[in-house]
Order: sequence, then C-alpha cells, then structure tokens
Amino acid sequence: MSLNSFVTESGEEIARAQAFQAFASRTPITADMNPILLKPKGDMTSQVVFHGKPLRDLAAKDYWREFALTTGFEGVKQSFERLSKEFEVIIIEGAGSPAEINLYEFDIANMKVADLADAQVILVADIERGGSFASIVGTMALLKPEHKARVRGFVLNKFRGEKELLNPGPEIIQQMTGVPILGVLPYIENLRLPEEDSISLQHMTSDKTKPVTVAVVRLPRISNFTDFEPLQVNPRVNVIYAHYREDLAGADLVILPGTKNTVRDLEWLRETGMDSSIRDLSKQGKPIIGICGGFQMLGKKILDESGLESGSPRTVEGLSLLDVETTFDNYEKVTERVSAVPIGKGVILEGCGGQELAGYEIHMGTTILGPEAEPAFRIVQRSGKATSSLDGAVDVNGLVLGTYLHGLFDEPPVRESVVAYLAGKNRISVAARKESINEVWEKGLNQIVAAVNENLDVNRILDLIGCRAKDQPLSALRNKRVS
Repeated sequence: MSLNSFVTESGEEIARAQAFQAFASRTPITADMNPILLKPKGDMTSQVVFHGKPLRDLAAKDYWREFALTTGFEGVKQSFERLSKEFEVIIIEGAGSPAEINLYEFDIANMKVADLADAQVILVADIERGGSFASIVGTMALLKPEHKARVRGFVLNKFRGEKELLNPGPEIIQQMTGVPILGVLPYIENLRLPEEDSISLQHMTSDKTKPVTVAVVRLPRISNFTDFEPLQVNPRVNVIYAHYREDLAGADLVILPGTKNTVRDLEWLRETGMDSSIRDLSKQGKPIIGICGGFQMLGKKILDESGLESGSPRTVEGLSLLDVETTFDNYEKVTERVSAVPIGKGVILEGCGGQELAGYEIHMGTTILGPEAEPAFRIVQRSGKATSSLDGAVDVNGLVLGTYLHGLFDEPPVRESVVAYLAGKNRISVAARKESINEVWEKGLNQIVAAVNENLDVNRILDLIGCRAKDQPLSALRNKRVS
C-alpha cells in the first residue's frame, strides 16, 4: 500500500519502493515485482493496481473478502512463476506484521507467499520505535507452527547507541525462540533514499537557516512526494511540507503535489483556507508549480460528472491560477515513461530551454488549455517511441506552471533553473548541483552496503539462500542480477 508509485519502461505502475529495490539490484523493473499495489483514496477505499494496471476501487472489507485470496493471490502466483523462470534468487518483501491475528487467514503478502515459494524467512524489527524484543517474541508466539519453522533469523534495524547496551537481549531472544539475531543495523544519519509513504512526512522538520524555502502542500492524499526529494540535494534549499496556511508564510515557491483524489483534496484546500493563501502568494509574484493532481487544481474547473475520481458526480471550481479545465471521463489511467523538452515561457523554465528531460506520467483525466495558457513542455518520446505532443501549461507571466510530468527535478536542468531563480530573487548565491537523484541514491546504497557488511552475518544469510561460493563477500554479489 503506497501513494508513491513509479512507471516501468513498458508503462506499468508499481510502488516506488519496489522500483527502488530493483534499481539497487541492477535489475530491469517490471510489474511482477509488485503484482498488487493499493493506492488509498480515503473513506477506507483504495484503487487496486493489478499487474501494473488500475483494476477497480475496493473498500477494505471487499478487498479482503472478494479479492485477496482469489484473483489477487492467483496474480501473485503468476508473477512468482515468471520471476522464477528468469532469476536464481528472489527476495520477497513482506508488508507490515506477518502475525496480525485479525487478518492472518486473508494475508497474502507475508507467510502465504512464503509458503508458495517455500522460502526461508528473516524477521526485521525497527528498534527505533521501541519494544523490538517484545515484538519479536510476540510475533513468534502468534505465528502458526509451520510458519514459525520458516523463521531462520532476526535483524534489528535503525539502532542508535552502543550495541553492548542490548545485552543480554539477543541471547535471551535466542533462548526463548530458538532463532538467532543475525545482526544489528545502525541508524544511518543523513541517508538519502526515496521515502516509501507519507508517514515519513511527520518527521520532516524545517531548517530556517537555509536561505531558499520551498513549500510543498501536504495534501491529505498526497502522492508521489518523492518528486521533491531531489530539491533537498542542495544544502541551501529548505523543503517544508505545509499542512496549515501559516506554514506557507515566507515560502519562496509553493508546489501543489500529486494526489489520489484531486477533488477531495481541492475541497480540503478551501476548508483550511490554503487556497486563499496560495492565490495571495501568486499575486505577490511568488512562483507556483502544480504537478499531476496539483496541476489540475491550478485550473479553472474540474469536471467529474460520472464520479470516477471523487466517488460522486460533481463539478468543482479550481484555484483559477491557470486557464485550463480538467475532465474525468473514463477510468483508464495514463502510465507512460516520457521524454520532454521545455517550451514554456517565463522564469521557471528559462534556464533549461531546449534540454531534453526524462520523466513519467501517472494520471487520470484530460486537461484542455484556454487562450491565456501556453504549453509548458513538448513530449518527444513516449514509451520509447518518438512522438510530438504537448504537456502542461504556464500562465501569461510564466510564474505559474502545471504539468503531468513526474520526476521533473530528478535531473539538474529544471531543478537548478528553479533554484537559481529563487536564489537570485533573494540576492544570494547558490552553487549549482550537477548530481542526478540516481547518483545521490547510489551514495546512499553504498552506505547501506557498508553497514550491512560490518553489522550483519552476511555469509550466514547467503548460505541460507544458497547463493554464495565459499568465502565470497557480499561486495562480489553487488552487481549480480537478483530480485
């Protein structure tokens, strides 16, 4: 379950976390790595993305009763069989706890798929949250005997402090469960990797010592906020997630992000008064950027006459900062990797004109431009094929930009153009950062590899899955194809 998603080369939508694991494994990304993605829409309802394509919206109880054990698990089997034909090693990531007694018989993400694969299991506990020893013992007590027998080791993750302070905990855990702790991974400070879900936003803080402030509106159903993590690469940029209108005070740039429910989150903007604050900032000459659902909100009107997006038929007035209208007229979703060239006028894009950008689209709805809006980008490639079409919009002043392109800031051109403009307005100097977000992630992965080599019994883990030659270190497997 996640609202941060990614589009594969073949146009399939999967969770960003699974895509990143494939990236870390040097492995082409496919929907089989995430056969079921649940995207929450609110009111205990999620869109079910099945094998990379939207299937339908399901309430939680209907998902468990009507889908999980039948169509859902059959799809998991199909993905597992395809991956088994291509790879020698498959790593299956569970979700949540494997021992939720109220969901145990319906849970297809943990022990049921371990049975399918006849997999050996390592249980990972987040020690930063506290109670990890009790969690391990309680989980083992609640597992069925046949599932308990699959657990071959425990890992404690995100530990801060001296390991000696844990004693005699690991020894007692092994005595009580018969299963060893294979290692204790430290909490790694300043680790830059993509976040999995919006829970992480609760722990993000503002650093007012940084001279450039970018405010991302923290919508209740925010999606793909990983789009904005690359802005944090620059040490002089303060990225905040604004949940109250007061949070927008002092922002040099406001970004309206993607959302799983554009209409509901637009209504939330009005209920909180943030819509007025955003319009006021625009009148003051502060740039406003909307991506995906945020782009739709910037327009004059959103028409959802069949209730496909919001659950009930309605037409809603937008923020009217762009002369565009969006219509939701079918359940199909655009999911494509694209390349685009900026063509919009104005200060936001002026520093990157003519440079080709790579990104992806994940959206429902069709947006039409009016006479007072100009296209922001020309799409020159879709799913690996040459094309020529238009995307997004800019206003007549070039200070309001909307686009369906995700990953806009992953590469330097647009990111550094925006930062340079904001720094210039504040009369400060900000050095350009030439790193792509992939290069930043590589550094983070190397930090993890070092921590794993130093703190886990790697050889024992590799022996469990039979993929290690004698005395072969983990670094020798770093570039092998594994999933």
